[in-house]
Amino acid sequence: MTTPSTTAWLRDRVTAGPLLVLPGVANALGARIVEDVGYEALYVSGAGIANTFFGLPDIGLVTLNDLVAHVGAIRDAVALPIVVDADTGFGNAIGVAHTVRALERAGADALQLEDQVSPKKCGHFEGKAVISPGEMVQKIRAAADARSKEIVIIARTDARAIEGLDAALERAGAYMDAGADVVFVEAPQSVEELLSLPSRLEVPHVVNLVEGGKTPLVPLSELGAFRIALFANLSLQASMHAMQSVLGELRSEGRITDAMRDRIAGWEERQRLVRKPEFDALDSRYAAPTDRNP
Repeated sequence: MTTPSTTAWLRDRVTAGPLLVLPGVANALGARIVEDVGYEALYVSGAGIANTFFGLPDIGLVTLNDLVAHVGAIRDAVALPIVVDADTGFGNAIGVAHTVRALERAGADALQLEDQVSPKKCGHFEGKAVISPGEMVQKIRAAADARSKEIVIIARTDARAIEGLDAALERAGAYMDAGADVVFVEAPQSVEELLSLPSRLEVPHVVNLVEGGKTPLVPLSELGAFRIALFANLSLQASMHAMQSVLGELRSEGRITDAMRDRIAGWEERQRLVRKPEFDALDSRYAAPTDRNP
């Protein structure tokens, strides 16, 4: 029996369910951890790349080349389906088509495109603006036409904060009609709003659960009507807190304490996660034969 591709698997999953829990990562090491823990797919976070690669906020500073490089490294590191945050698509409809082809080559199985004005902002920041529905429809049409391997297109709208929930749902429906496979109504502001989305627009939906964001944190057990539950930067926030804690203790104590050892990956675990034993085996396999005297 032929094993389905990661893209085909992801397309089937978001069509039929059940809910797919999607942790976000900013780099290949994060992707390795997501795979090692046992998740079924992962999300490449544009905010995560901005924060970790540049030390900057999510305000549209990541370029397409930056994103392609990260996705390519992650694709080499893991076998999981990869969903990529492609922000506003890096240009107009023609730019979106170029983005789709570039990220397909890098190994993406799905792309998320949003209808903010460029440069975009994090969906939970103030001061966002959105392009017209017609312009976004053309971007989604271009993305659908450009894909060569049926990658999944996730159409995100940030209109809830600007035009209201009804307008956001109207936009989401138009984006589905244009060729999107999944919709993502960003930042509903109450439990009632959030849970109403799948019944008000009966298509596959993403829910984005952000610690400290505008959307209430609803348990996964209540989100069965959604297709994707996205935790875009939970791992990033955890790693930031861990680094602050351990490095602060090192500064105050002047040594690596037993308490610190309980909060860090040990040497062997670190090497296992980056597959050093596999590369040791390759090194042995391809080592040059030892010269021998006759």
